[in-house]
Amino acid sequence: MLAALEVFTTVFLGVMVGVEFAVAFVLNPIFNALPEDSGQLGRAHGGRMLGALMPFWYVISLILVVVWAAVRWHRPGNGLAITAGALLIVSVIMSVLLLVPINNRSKTWTPENRPADWKEQSNRWDRFHYVRVAVLIAALAALVAALT
Repeated sequence: MLAALEVFTTVFLGVMVGVEFAVAFVLNPIFNALPEDSGQLGRAHGGRMLGALMPFWYVISLILVVVWAAVRWHRPGNGLAITAGALLIVSVIMSVLLLVPINNRSKTWTPENRPADWKEQSNRWDRFHYVRVAVLIAALAALVAALT
């Protein structure tokens, strides 16, 4: 049972980290290179789609890591699982305080209603997202290291 929890949690968190990595280093650079308003429209659609999914993914990942740490409480490496959970909490706090407010605005933008500083706001979101991706990668690495 413990092995199944470890595998499921690792895969679940790993896929989430992969999606966030792809947004930062694949999708947004593609959107930024598109002509005219296409990139901004693509980012707005991505913000709506992933903005609806990611809160659940983050919370479920955190719950799985907490359960993992609780079940493995007295086993070697559990401090790394706790570290992974703490990093996930940091990523959730970053999301709520820094990224979600920008995303909530940008997902409604069209070429007709976007603010004059929309590119600056998108760039700010990207910078915060890079930091969040680094935190998520560290959480995943800690979780995987807890297995050894």
